[in-house]
Amino acid sequence: MLQSDRHLKNIQKIAILRANAVGDFIVILPAIKALRSTYPDAEIVLLGKPWHQQFLIKDRCGIDRVIVVPVKKGIRNETGQTEDPIEVEGFVNQMRREQFDVVLNFQGNGISANPFIKQFGAKLTAGLTCEKAEKLDRSIDYYYYQSEVVRFLEVVKLIGATTTALEPELNVLQEDENEVADFLSILKNKSFIVLHPIAMDTRRMWPLENYAGLSDELRQRSFEVVFTGAPEDREIVDDIIYNTNYSAINACGDFSLGGLAALLSKAALMISADTGPLHLARAVNTSTVGFYWAPNLINWGPLTRSIHRPLISWKMECPICGTVPNDPYPFEPKTDVCDHPVSFVSGISIEQVLTAVEQLLPPEAIANDTNSVRDVAMKSINN
Repeated sequence: MLQSDRHLKNIQKIAILRANAVGDFIVILPAIKALRSTYPDAEIVLLGKPWHQQFLIKDRCGIDRVIVVPVKKGIRNETGQTEDPIEVEGFVNQMRREQFDVVLNFQGNGISANPFIKQFGAKLTAGLTCEKAEKLDRSIDYYYYQSEVVRFLEVVKLIGATTTALEPELNVLQEDENEVADFLSILKNKSFIVLHPIAMDTRRMWPLENYAGLSDELRQRSFEVVFTGAPEDREIVDDIIYNTNYSAINACGDFSLGGLAALLSKAALMISADTGPLHLARAVNTSTVGFYWAPNLINWGPLTRSIHRPLISWKMECPICGTVPNDPYPFEPKTDVCDHPVSFVSGISIEQVLTAVEQLLPPEAIANDTNSVRDVAMKSINN
């Protein structure tokens, strides 16, 4: 790799501020890979949430260590928890003792994050900023409508890091495989497709009543169907399965995040709302069919199409009040402007989903075991 004039010398420790959800982390993986490739001897530390510390164990990805950020408005928001100024002050002092060479803001437009990371005393700060934010040593303006993967590749380029990888990559570990071994044995190595219907934002959810029919269509094509979700989604999925004509498995809440990664890595395909587990499937190189509202596709959609098919809804107006909630960015329900929690992707048909499935898994790919499905499908795509 050629070193740019922005490449730094004698870098021993790099910190990244990114304290949010699963999908938010997955999209920074190509940037982390760029950092690891450019600064192979540096320790890369993620300033994140407790779930990061549990999930990002040795050999998972290019992150060497996780330090949990305390609850702080604009930095780490947690429902029902408030900021403790003493805890925040202690954390800042801890960061000063770390003596980071570089601290990167991967979190938003910099209004909250930049003054926070500038307290750490790093030799250099870099990352996202805007007109109202404090300036960093090296920065790039935050403009909402941009692929999140590309956004953070631009950030790390500020310190000379580049990569050719455009899709996220995560390693499935042996302990992940062990966690799902018994479950996979129940499937008897049959090919299966994962359906993940629930997302935090109702607007991104395909109508739940469609999943029973979709599940039946997949079963008729000789695929087993496994539903995933959080523990609190189990009852909703039970209702979906109750309305099917063929069997399906409810695995909501059955696995840790690592176990889910292992399960997805064995699936022939995942069909999902635009939410964290869909991006996790991308990171373990599993084919995906995702439901995307057009404005969200810009930021969160896959950049490649060899094994991914985003299904796009171009419905812009709220069907109840007519508001177009996409300027300056797609705001969520429960706002003063539009608080209607309705699906913005309801116009996507079961037939469109099945067409995407057949593009990724042609009939000759349907076999008696998961590996052969994936192998034949990948051969078909590569040809």
